[in-house]
Amino acid sequence: MSAYAVAFLDEMNVNREIITYLNRVDETLEPYDGQFLVHGKKGDMVEGPSPGLCIIIEFPDLERARSWYHSDEYQEIRPLRTNNSEGSVILIDGVPPDYQASDLLRK
Repeated sequence: MSAYAVAFLDEMNVNREIITYLNRVDETLEPYDGQFLVHGKKGDMVEGPSPGLCIIIEFPDLERARSWYHSDEYQEIRPLRTNNSEGSVILIDGVPPDYQASDLLRK
């Protein structure tokens, strides 16, 4: 089952560090089969305050998402992002293809 790294970041200070981060982050995803689904977009907010820029990265499973986030390669470049933006990141499982909202009631 797919899993996701989801981030909401306040406006980023686009500087040399962020440019380096953006040039290197894709190579950290490759060994974990991660791919961007959404990157740096502001959504069309229909409820609540805007959480900032949205980033969604898909992984084949939660274990690979965790392995990527905690990998030496990602941790090496992570400060380039965290020093230049505020926000939150969550790693979360997706749902199976045949999932329906009422399935939540069965748990």
